Amino acid sequence: MSQEKLAKEIVELVGGEKNVESLVHCATRLRFVLKDDAKADKAKLEKTEGIIAVKENGGQFQVVVGNKVPEVYSAIGQISNILDDSTDKEKPRKAAKGLGGIIDIISSIFAPLLGVMAGAGILKGLLLIASNIGWLETTETTYTILYAAADSLFYFLPLLLAVTTARKFQGNMFVAMTIAGALIYPSIVTLKSEGTPTDFFGIPVILMNYSSTVIPIILAVIVMSKLEKFFNKTLHDSVKNFVTPLFLLVIMVPLTLLVFGPFGVYVGNGIAAGLVAAFGFSPLLAGAVMGASWQLLVIFGIHWGLIPVFINNVAVYGQDGVKPAATASIFAQTGAAFGVMLKTKNKKLKTLAGSSTLTALFGITEPAIYGVTLPLKRPFIAGVIGGAVGGAIIGQAGTLAFASGAPGLLTLPIFYGPGGQGFPGLILGIVVSFVVSAALTYIMGFKDPVEEETKTESTVSAEQPARTTNASDEIVFSPIEGTIVELSEVPDPAFASGAMGKGIAIEPAVGRVVAPFDGTVTVAFKKKHALAVVSDTGAEILVHVGVDTVKLDGQHFVSHIKEGDRVQAGDLLLEFDIAQIKAAGYHTVTPIIVTNSANYEEVIPQATGQVSSQELLLKLSSGNGQEQK
Repeated sequence: MSQEKLAKEIVELVGGEKNVESLVHCATRLRFVLKDDAKADKAKLEKTEGIIAVKENGGQFQVVVGNKVPEVYSAIGQISNILDDSTDKEKPRKAAKGLGGIIDIISSIFAPLLGVMAGAGILKGLLLIASNIGWLETTETTYTILYAAADSLFYFLPLLLAVTTARKFQGNMFVAMTIAGALIYPSIVTLKSEGTPTDFFGIPVILMNYSSTVIPIILAVIVMSKLEKFFNKTLHDSVKNFVTPLFLLVIMVPLTLLVFGPFGVYVGNGIAAGLVAAFGFSPLLAGAVMGASWQLLVIFGIHWGLIPVFINNVAVYGQDGVKPAATASIFAQTGAAFGVMLKTKNKKLKTLAGSSTLTALFGITEPAIYGVTLPLKRPFIAGVIGGAVGGAIIGQAGTLAFASGAPGLLTLPIFYGPGGQGFPGLILGIVVSFVVSAALTYIMGFKDPVEEETKTESTVSAEQPARTTNASDEIVFSPIEGTIVELSEVPDPAFASGAMGKGIAIEPAVGRVVAPFDGTVTVAFKKKHALAVVSDTGAEILVHVGVDTVKLDGQHFVSHIKEGDRVQAGDLLLEFDIAQIKAAGYHTVTPIIVTNSANYEEVIPQATGQVSSQELLLKLSSGNGQEQK
């Protein structure tokens, strides 16, 4: 499915453009804030090709699409006005409260920066390695230029956070950036560095170093956005466009330097000191807890509460001792997915686990968690255990992070500090977490989710005597009225890949399946969603109504046959309720498969566009004689 098509489906299924209050994305997720969550069709979204999972956390409606999220996000911007700040927001949804509200705010503010933050963090880590092993001297201009590229994001972080915070709270982002700029303005920095006594109209100002800080500018912009709404309502339309920004600058810059700045810095330092103290008390225990719990925190979105702490530690102390243990959790779930790949006999799951393992190695764990380990349960538990073991090793080794970035293979350089102290412990910890999780997954096992329909349908040919003799040419009439769909477009790899056999698919307009030729019913599935018929001349046809409809357990289907029944072309075999199946969140596109297509030289579609029941649909050519008329 193209990104544009996927974007259109996502927008439609979240309730349409008018139901979207805001949208940001992180490394793998589209993070919607919806005006009414009830308007979103979560079940149908989860069944949509290209979507890994759908989660509701922290006041956000999160659609997990994997590492193609930037392209899908961009496509949404092209087909809608959702990313336009001028989008009508007169009726925003009620803000989430409590912990959910805090998580929503933090994730909305930081998620847009994660990509560039990871890139800058990797570059900073590589420069640390280069300088530590003598490849580059810190006095060289090459180092200076590259370090500026790596460090500018962190130095000017208040400016970037001003933009994302203003967008979250619907404030003027240019005024917000101006306030942030004032905090790191050269003359203000000079006052701080030289220790010059500073006051504002006689009120003492406690100057802080605001470059790389997080909390002060967030607090300032939140208050600014409230004041902006007040002034815009109070002032006359003829003057508010320039008087409101004037009032905001005059009020907010001094207020931030006097109150929000010092308060934010003290709070940030206090939280950081608490976590550092925990690791100082028992680094092994603290590391184990962090390694075991990080992916659990990610699932519930609570990890966003720690992101500012990691950034603050690096900004204030130049290093962070909390984040490294979380790396063990990443590699533990990677190992669990790898264990599933080794253990499963389900080809589809094996492919998914393999690709998820690869992406997880680079820090993108959502496909592995939501697509593999969490649904299977035991592999996820194995990952938690492996993460605890690896986290304990990393914590005890005293590994430190010297820059920001999502844990993964590419970001390992951010953990390499002076002399490489703690880095061997990190490598040992992530290797152990991977191996332990993979081994436990393999040993503990899991219920291999080979779907009943896959196991049963794949035996349709096996249950009949193999026809290795020359087959006759055959004509197959359409068993369904509807619209022709290419088999490759069916949202199920087992059919789309041709693994089940050659054929065609139909999007039904009428919920009736009739016999495609004279023959015998060989399989009538107990859950009524599919059937197989073999013609008198040996052609085997599988008709599978919808995708994953086996999960409906027979609901919305009425079967008129049993195995062994003789049927004539046009006889009614099965009825189904199209509307109810779609309302339950399932595709109704129906593959019509020649399960013994290997016995034919060609399987030739004969219809395009709309097709009626009993209209010529397929010709099966054996290459051994004349076609039957």
